[in-house]
Amino acid sequence: MCKVSLNSLQQWQASGDYFQFAGQRIFYQVEGAVEQPALILIHGYPSASWDWHYQWPTLVKHFRVITLDMLGFGFSDKPRTLSKHSSVQYSIHSQADIFSALLNHLGITETHILSHDYGDTVAQELLARSLEIDHQLNDSTQQGIKVLSVCLLNGGLFPETHKALILQKLLLSPIGSLIANLASYQKFKKNFDYICARHLPEKEIKILWELLNFNQGKPILAKLINYMRERKIFRERWVGALQTSTVPIRLIDGLDDPISGAHMVRRYRHLIHKPDVIELKGVGHYPQLEAPNEVLKYFLEFHINNFMLKK
Repeated sequence: MCKVSLNSLQQWQASGDYFQFAGQRIFYQVEGAVEQPALILIHGYPSASWDWHYQWPTLVKHFRVITLDMLGFGFSDKPRTLSKHSSVQYSIHSQADIFSALLNHLGITETHILSHDYGDTVAQELLARSLEIDHQLNDSTQQGIKVLSVCLLNGGLFPETHKALILQKLLLSPIGSLIANLASYQKFKKNFDYICARHLPEKEIKILWELLNFNQGKPILAKLINYMRERKIFRERWVGALQTSTVPIRLIDGLDDPISGAHMVRRYRHLIHKPDVIELKGVGHYPQLEAPNEVLKYFLEFHINNFMLKK
């Protein structure tokens, strides 16, 4: 059984906990029997771990489920400035470090992954590190975790197919900080209505807006958006991880997503050997919120087929 009714954001926060990473306070959730296989859920931009609230009650019956709000997101710290000498930055590598640190803190050495959007890129970095473990090349300071499988939802897996929103391009520009500070709920909702083929209930969009604004998070949007540049810089590493890994990988994609929909799926099928792809018609960029039962069905099917998970 789930610890709380996940319809309430306040209950979600109250049922979670915090840990310190490089002086930053990180919000996380963990539930499920210790003897069950570990599963980390990695959220996207600009939302938070609450994205997984529909799937959570069922997943904890089968897995020890761990999720967190990455630095700059949700209930975690959102520092305005970070020293260039700090061991944590607003970067994909630092977010992967945070997940690795939490898993080490919990005594977990291997895990499955379910990720979305920005979280897909974090998953690709964790998968690349896991490959280094296989080849005994891992830097011990990265606290490498063995990845057992990856299930990806819509995300910018290939920088050449990522169709950024106008807002994202502006946030990445020299006036990004100004654009971030001018963000309004009306513009936020308009963007979600555009990227989600099945429009989310307004109460959900309001919760996502509340999470973004927690700890005065709007100015951080322009700092977090640098992941779009990182995807280009580390393309060989992150795409290579998907191409060379031998662990089971499934893509569940909402085809009507203007950012990473059918056009991204075509590229995935072209670049990935024996691709395992589930195409969700009439679903946009947030499958776990737009089609929660379908995502859960195909994720569990993936584990039944590959790991003999009990139904």
